[in-house]
Amino acid sequence: MTPLLVISILAVLVIMSAVKVVPQQTAYVVERLGKFYAVLEPGINFIIPFLDRAAYRHSLKEQAYDIPEQICITKDNVQVQVDGVIFLQVVDPKTASYGVNNYFLQ
Repeated sequence: MTPLLVISILAVLVIMSAVKVVPQQTAYVVERLGKFYAVLEPGINFIIPFLDRAAYRHSLKEQAYDIPEQICITKDNVQVQVDGVIFLQVVDPKTASYGVNNYFLQ
């Protein structure tokens, strides 16, 4: 392999790692040298290769989580089986990444 070919392959790899295309309804949290730097919005974004990395990827879509059925006792001592659905949506990707341990139910 010629040195020119190796240099051109390395240049293409560096350029590809510098360009991040964030899909719609998604947000990427970027860390620079391990510390929070920015949140990439949908579209074409540029980062500095080898210094920046997309640490977290969050879907900004509303997600539905089922709550298992539970037995409750009402005020007049009647047993009722109750189940439910919780809708979660990430509004702030930075807080979803660093502010809580586990924002979704599992």
